[in-house]
Amino acid sequence: MLVLADLAPGCADAVLRHHGLRLEAVADGAPIPGSYWGEPEAGLIGTTVFARSDTPVHSLLHEACHLIVAPAEKRASIHTDASESQAEEDAACYLQIVLADELPGVGRARLMADMDAWGYTFRLGSAHAWFESDAEDARVWLTTRGLLPLARATADG
Repeated sequence: MLVLADLAPGCADAVLRHHGLRLEAVADGAPIPGSYWGEPEAGLIGTTVFARSDTPVHSLLHEACHLIVAPAEKRASIHTDASESQAEEDAACYLQIVLADELPGVGRARLMADMDAWGYTFRLGSAHAWFESDAEDARVWLTTRGLLPLARATADG
């Protein structure tokens, strides 16, 4: 499973900054503020995503995507648990797969494999099957809100 330490320095920070978020590095072995699942999973407080070098990349992206899909006026009050609905959860899962293509050495195929290995569950049995065949509602949700240009989401990664 890819972790933050496997990424080129600064690339995760750049992706988050592009979406108005901040990545705060947490010292190895230290508790991760705002972590819903506990260490080493990423945490979130306001517009900041907290992660250690051993934080899985899928976790970092997933928590960041919860902030991206949240209405701007709500972001500042988010602490640990950001999901308002199943639709938002699905949107965060879809968007994290798309954003994986922006991280050199990651890409959507690798991220989906890591999601499956971690234990994400989808009706069709895998992240890839869900993304390709069962995620139309998430894609429409994101596109309607201007968070996902249609061409970018459907382009082969």
